[in-house]
Amino acid sequence: MKKIVIKQIKSGIGKPEKHKKIIRGLGLRKIGHTVLREDTPEIRGMVWKIKHLLEVVEGSDEA
Repeated sequence: MKKIVIKQIKSGIGKPEKHKKIIRGLGLRKIGHTVLREDTPEIRGMVWKIKHLLEVVEGSDEA
């Protein structure tokens, strides 16, 4: 399955609790942290909600 690389570029401090939970749900811990996730509608929805805090790079089929 296709993968996407998600990198946190801004802090969750001062953001709504929902946004903080999404950050943790994606597995991000601090600014600069990068995770590799499968490209599913659920993950895309989470990314869309906090797109102002993240940087997303399209991955390939293999990681």
